[in-house]
Amino acid sequence: MQQLHTPIIDFHVHLFPDKMFDAIWDFFSKDYQWEVIHKFYYRECIQYLRGRGIEKIVYSNYAHREGIAKGLNEWNLQVLDENPDLYCFAAFHPADENALASAENILNHPRVLGFKLQLLVQRFFPHDPRLFPLYELVADRGKRVLFHVGNGPIGNEYVGLAHFKKLLLRYPDIPANVAHMGAYEYQGFMDLLDDHLGLYLDTSYAFFKDMQGEGGFDLGNAPLEKYKDRILYGSDFPNLILPRESEIETLLGYALSTDFYNRVFFRNGLNLINAIVPPDYR
Repeated sequence: MQQLHTPIIDFHVHLFPDKMFDAIWDFFSKDYQWEVIHKFYYRECIQYLRGRGIEKIVYSNYAHREGIAKGLNEWNLQVLDENPDLYCFAAFHPADENALASAENILNHPRVLGFKLQLLVQRFFPHDPRLFPLYELVADRGKRVLFHVGNGPIGNEYVGLAHFKKLLLRYPDIPANVAHMGAYEYQGFMDLLDDHLGLYLDTSYAFFKDMQGEGGFDLGNAPLEKYKDRILYGSDFPNLILPRESEIETLLGYALSTDFYNRVFFRNGLNLINAIVPPDYR
């Protein structure tokens, strides 16, 4: 198997306050029968990833209901102050009082890259008009939005390619990362890359060995090579029910070009960070 000879930027890590992590893991176990194998709190997560060669960590969290984004973002500022090499997609909920003003404020931090919208959990559509001012703010400030908008591994009425296409009709140039390669509608989300140059896909969840042929990425090598400058490595750590190394091993087993691995695991992420974060704060 090919070896990985590049630094790694993990562009999809979850960090939450300890009690929220406990609640998330309990929900996964009771509602989905998923047992998370890395029940690490945020400091342990950071230490674990750094100890395994992750050079830069880009993490996110999300407001699962109204009224908690402000507190989450205050916590995010503390985490960023503790860890000057971390980058964050912050929390937002459109139903919050003064939501846009709060969003403007958190974007002032140079290592806040934008916002995470977890549409499956937050239960609103990507084309919800309440989000339009946020999208315009993010674009004006040169930041990005990280979307969980695919219908895998669990779907509901708020996610899926059709909803995301409705958003793109209004904002075709939206600067956005789509988590999980758009699982399970891989082909449809990859097809968007030709016409929407602000879009990137991240690898999280899509390449577990145990899922190849059962919900994992199934389009073969050609589209990965074609779009190697628009794909970001992400692990979904620590909310994993399978080992994070499995996805790296699967991608290495594809025996793609050296340029693919350099770009996906490091260069693409570095370019996005460099485009957003001033030099003195990288």
